[in-house]
Amino acid sequence: MDFLDYIVDKVLYIIPVLYALGMIIKGIPKIPNWLIPIILLAIGIAFSGCIVGWTADGIVQGVLVTAAAVFTNQVVKQVKARE
Repeated sequence: MDFLDYIVDKVLYIIPVLYALGMIIKGIPKIPNWLIPIILLAIGIAFSGCIVGWTADGIVQGVLVTAAAVFTNQVVKQVKARE
């Protein structure tokens, strides 16, 4: 079973949006790195709630798209560190 099978198609485009927002937030010196995933989680839940609806499924979708965005960021960082 693929992780993306759990994410509905309507919210897939939120993943790159969250990734980009994370990069922007990273550039703000007053925001510590540990806080960035929490901020992205709130934004991801808000976006998916607006799209899917304010239900348990909407919240779960927000958590999943945020996890995918943060995971993508970590993969990119690890690959760059290896080079």
